Amino acid sequence: MRSWLLVLLLLPLTVSAAYNRNEARVVNKVVYGEVDSVRYITHQEMVQSTVNGWETLLGAAVGGLIGNQFGDGRGRELATAVGAIAGASVAHQKQNQLTSVNYKLVELLVKTEEGQLVDIVQDLDSNMLFSRGDDVRILYFDKGVRVDQAY
Repeated sequence: MRSWLLVLLLLPLTVSAAYNRNEARVVNKVVYGEVDSVRYITHQEMVQSTVNGWETLLGAAVGGLIGNQFGDGRGRELATAVGAIAGASVAHQKQNQLTSVNYKLVELLVKTEEGQLVDIVQDLDSNMLFSRGDDVRILYFDKGVRVDQAY
C-alpha cells in the first residue's frame, strides 16, 4: 500500500520536471537495491497552447504578403486585405487548440538492501534501460527521486 502511495506522490513530480543528466544536483540520500520489476508506461496530458498575439500578427503579415501577389490596383489591395485577415484567423485558431503530449515513463519496483520495496515512476531515458535483477541506486533530491544503474 505504501508503494502505491509513493507512485501517486512521485508521478506529478516526474511528469512536470524532466531530469537533465548533464545538470549537477545535490543528492540528499542514496539507497542501493535491485530491480524487482520493470514496467514501461505512457502518460498523456492535454496542453493548452499559449496565446501571446505574436503568432496572429505574423499570420496576418504572411497572409498579406501572399495576398499581395494576386491582382492589380484595387484587386491587389483587396487580395492583400483578405490574405491578412485569413492569415491572422488561421494563426489565431492554431493558438487556441489543445494538444496532446505523451510522456514515456518507466515504473521500477526496487528491493533495497534493507529489504524494503520502493516503487518509483520516472521519465524514460533511452540511455538508461532497466531489467529485472539490475543493481541500482535510488537518488533522493530536494525535488524528487531518480533511479540510476549502480556501477
